[in-house]
Amino acid sequence: MLYSYNKKLVYNARQLRKNMTPEEKHLWYDFLVKLPMTVNRQKNIGNYIVDFYIAEKNVVIEIDGLQHNAPENEKSDRQRDKELNALGIRVLRYTNISINKNFAIVCNDILRHLDVSAKEMKSDI
Repeated sequence: MLYSYNKKLVYNARQLRKNMTPEEKHLWYDFLVKLPMTVNRQKNIGNYIVDFYIAEKNVVIEIDGLQHNAPENEKSDRQRDKELNALGIRVLRYTNISINKNFAIVCNDILRHLDVSAKEMKSDI
């Protein structure tokens, strides 16, 4: 599905794609690129740049660092999720810690939410 986006964020999204965090790189290169559907990195949707977007399933995947634990950031994350949900987008959130310590669990959770089996992956995960 196509959504409007803030053109002022295009440059920022491009920079974020060039400078992914280690956890984003791990999830991207070791899992998301193997999904049997297109996944966009640092996608502009409305006034937000989401970490990963899967249009076919209308799902956003967000990787949260420790800064997301601050009360003001938790509040803005809830508002962002609410606005994305209002567009019909499901938001999946995982922490950097869960990516680093429980990668297989995160991957299986994503597969479950996308209704994709491991057999459908482009190669072994």
